[in-house]
Amino acid sequence: QVLFLENVKGLINHDKGNTFKTILSILEQLEYKVYYKVLNTKDFGLPQNRERIYIVCFKNKNIQFEFPLPFPLEVKVKYILETTVDNKYTLSNKMWQWHQIRKAKHKEKGTGFGYSLCDEKSYTRTLSARYYKDGNEILIPQENLNPRKLTPRECARLQGFPDSFKIVVSDTQAYKQFGNSVSVPIIKYIAKNIFKSLNNML
Repeated sequence: QVLFLENVKGLINHDKGNTFKTILSILEQLEYKVYYKVLNTKDFGLPQNRERIYIVCFKNKNIQFEFPLPFPLEVKVKYILETTVDNKYTLSNKMWQWHQIRKAKHKEKGTGFGYSLCDEKSYTRTLSARYYKDGNEILIPQENLNPRKLTPRECARLQGFPDSFKIVVSDTQAYKQFGNSVSVPIIKYIAKNIFKSLNNML
C-alpha cells in the first residue's frame, strides 16, 4: 500500500534527469501516487549537512501527503562528541601530513577537495561509507594534537541513533554502516506523516 524510498540527491539529475524520470514513470505505471522531496538532515535535529531525496508512494490515489517541514533547533557538533576518546582515532603525523599536502594540491587546481576540520559550534559535512579510510570529510581539531576522526559512537549519534544502540562490529564495518545509513529523525518524521495520511482516510 505504501512505498518509502531514499537515495542521494544526485539521483534527480543523473543522466540528465532521465534516470529519475524512469523511476517516476515505473511507479506511476504501477499505479502509485508519488510524492518526493529533498530534505537536509541538519534541518531535523542533527548537526550534519546531508541532503537526500525521499520518495513516498501510495496505492490509494485519494490520499493527501505532506513532507515534514524543517524546524528550528540549535544543533552543534559538540553535542555528539564523546568526552573520552581513544588515541587510536588521532591522525598519525604521516596521515595528517598527507591530508595537508593533498588539500594544498587541490587548492592550486582551484578545487575544494581535501580534509575538513569541523567547527564544533556548527555542523559536519556528509558522513560517507568511505569514512573508515582516512576520515577525510570530518576531522575534529584537538589542542596540541593532530586532528582526529569521529569514533563509531559519534557517527551513530550524527545519524540520530540513540546511545542504547549496540555497535557489535569492527570500527571499519561501523563506519561503513553508519555512512550508508539513513538519518533516523528524518525517517521518523516522514513515517509519522505517512501514518497521519493513512489514518485520515479511515
